[in-house]
Formats: sequence, C-alpha cells, structure tokens
Amino acid sequence: VHQSKLDFFCKLGYGKQDICKVLENLGQEALEDDVLKELIRMGSKPQALENQAQPSQLKLVARGSCSTTLGLKGLGEDESDASSSLRPIVIDGSNVAMSHGNKEVFSCWGIQLAVDWFRERGHTYIKVFVPLWRKEPPRQDSPIADQHILEQLEKQSVLVYTPSRKVKGKRVVCYDDRYIVKVAYEKDGVIVSNDHYRDLQNENPEWKWFIEQRLLMYSFVSNRFMPPDDPLGRHGPTLSNFLSKKPVLPEKKWQPCPYGKKCTYGNKCKFYHPERLHQAQLSVADELRAKTKVPLALGKGEERCQCSP
Repeated sequence: VHQSKLDFFCKLGYGKQDICKVLENLGQEALEDDVLKELIRMGSKPQALENQAQPSQLKLVARGSCSTTLGLKGLGEDESDASSSLRPIVIDGSNVAMSHGNKEVFSCWGIQLAVDWFRERGHTYIKVFVPLWRKEPPRQDSPIADQHILEQLEKQSVLVYTPSRKVKGKRVVCYDDRYIVKVAYEKDGVIVSNDHYRDLQNENPEWKWFIEQRLLMYSFVSNRFMPPDDPLGRHGPTLSNFLSKKPVLPEKKWQPCPYGKKCTYGNKCKFYHPERLHQAQLSVADELRAKTKVPLALGKGEERCQCSP
C-alpha cells in the first residue's frame, strides 16, 4: 500500500521525501485525498509547477513593442524589402545628356538630374552608360558641359564607360546601346531613354519585347527630369507600378447606372446597381420567367386545396 501510494503521488510530480513525511504523519491507511490535502498544506508543489514558478531568462516585452535586436532587424528587413521591390535603372547617358543640352551640347547636368530623381524614389541600383571618349577634352564639333559630373558619378560607381580606342588615328567605339539593353535585360530593370533601339529589336525577339515593355521615356522641363505618369499609354500601368516589381492594383470604382431601376440590360449592364446587391444578377428574360412562375404556382396550390374536400 505504501509503495502504490508513493508511485501514485510521484507520477503527480511530488517529491518522495514530502510523500513519506505525510504518510508517516497520517498513517499508511490514509486516503489519497487526505494525503493530497496535507501535501498542499505543507506547501509542496509538483516539479512542473516549480519549473514554471522559476524566473525565465527571456525578457518580457510589452505588447506592441519589440526588443532592440529584433527592432533593428525588422527595420533592416523593411528597408531591404522596399529597395528590392523597385526595379533596377539603366540610363542611356548619351541620350539623356544630349536631350538636356537641346541636341547641341552634351550636358552632364541632365544625367545628374535623372540620377537624383531615381535616388529620391529609393532606387539603389542605378547605372549610367557613356562612351569612354567623353572623358577627352571637349572639341568644337562635340561640346561638353559640366564634365566634372562624370568623374563624380564614376567615383560613386554609378557611371560606366563603354570601351573605345584609336586605331591609326581613327576612333573605334563599341556600341553602347547594346550594353544598355543587355544589362537592363539581365537585371530585369528599366531602360531610361528616348531611343527606341529598333536595330536591337530586330536582332533579338526577346529584346524586342523587353524594349517595348520596359522603355521609360522622359522630358526635361526647366531643368526638371519628368518621366510620364503612364509610360505604356493611358490604359497601361502607372509610373509607380511600372518602376516596381510588385505592382499595386487600384481598387475598382463602380459607376452608378444612369437608368437606375429602369435599366433593361440585366446582368449585361456594366454599371453599378445598388438595388441588386443581394439579388442574383439574372437577365431580363430570366427575371420575367421567375415572376410569371410565382403566380402560376400559387394558382395550382389553390386549385388543389379546393379539390381536396
């Protein structure tokens, strides 16, 4: 009897010493309820409760707040998510500079304006491609303005020079447009240029689709870089969706039907009908059939009631 009671209370989590003391005081024939009451009165607790009562090493955090390490990590993740959701930007430096200089001067200030515009939006990957010979001193047939900006952008790892060299006094220039389209295609980014790259579209059908869908045109208005709000036309995506990898779809706004309840289009009507919210959208013919079936069914029911006596 002593061993069975000892095993029973040990399974409940009480210590053997406490159980033996209680059994000595109450006797071996004491009921289990009395033994349990005595253990509780002595202040003995099961091991599971004792472990819970011990102070844990984890720090308690108030609801709605977070620890410093988690907070810093969360902020870093949010920032990385925000930057990773924006597409890489590849700028045709020659096209932007000549456009800002009214096709007369290679204006490097125009490139800086374009880079600053995308930086303000949060884009982290920005590359500008310019031929290497633009490093040379300006000449009368190819004037350059604010050439020091190219050096600054090169130090910031934003500007990339496409290779060129001289062979027997003649300049051999690599095709910089091919660099622009290739890098933008590999990075799944956006090309900033007013050039359509028709020769490159004819070379590669994949490049053709990419240039048609990812070419961002622009304008300069009083030294202000301004891309269009609808890069792919009126029915295309907005500028923010065009420049982001995860476009946000706008909420569909329904226009109320001008005919109201007198509308005869039924479920074919493309406008909003507030009176049809809780009704199944049936065609006009189906609605008429449903209305005619109701009185017919009522008439048949009345005839049956009259004939039953």
